[in-house]
Amino acid sequence: MARRVSKRKKPLKEDYQLKERFKIESEVFDKNTLLDLYKLIKKEILKTVDYPISTGKEANVFRATTPDGTYVAVKIYKTETAPFFRKEEYLEADPRFSNIKDKDVVKAFARKEYKNLEMCESAGVHSPKPYYIINRVLVMGFLGEGDLPYPTLNMVGPLHGEADLDSLLEDIRKMYRAGLVHADLSEYNIMLGPQPFIIDFGQGVITRHPNAEKFLERDVAIILKYFAKFGIKRDLEKTLSWIRN
Repeated sequence: MARRVSKRKKPLKEDYQLKERFKIESEVFDKNTLLDLYKLIKKEILKTVDYPISTGKEANVFRATTPDGTYVAVKIYKTETAPFFRKEEYLEADPRFSNIKDKDVVKAFARKEYKNLEMCESAGVHSPKPYYIINRVLVMGFLGEGDLPYPTLNMVGPLHGEADLDSLLEDIRKMYRAGLVHADLSEYNIMLGPQPFIIDFGQGVITRHPNAEKFLERDVAIILKYFAKFGIKRDLEKTLSWIRN
């Protein structure tokens, strides 16, 4: 007997996206998160949550659409990955988030990222615009062109050569002058559009943090080392002096 073969086959890319979406939604969209998303829709902050943009050990990011058709990014922090957040290093020494209980660590990091993005916006740093925060769900500006998010620096390398490094260092300097250090900066959390955009501010610390200077030096060293691979070189000590002064 001849086998019955379906005439319609899903493209491999579509099949992968469906599997990835199911995996992410089962991980992230628990009862409390669904309730928070429902509240955002009721408040007319969101209309739909469209598709996953990126996945990580600490959070997943989705593109969403507002009632007026604007695209935004929705970052949902994962509760089961609280041990990754290193509370003692990034929270306990931050006077804005002292005395956080273990059960509230993930919510604190989400709120911390929102506050840090507000500081970046006020300082004129190229970063996502913060819109709303509720528990573990952060709504912010979508960085992309059309339907697609901008690529990260590690995916494409510097698109504008030395100008990309200049823009990043200027933003690091603006952050520092505003009292903020990213504390986890690398080519993996920089998106490249017309200019670089810095993302992932959950671990950012204020300059009063006892390890702020160490974090600043590490951030700058990582960025300079990455650009040096492309023949774009700067002196670390001179760059740090310029940022601090």
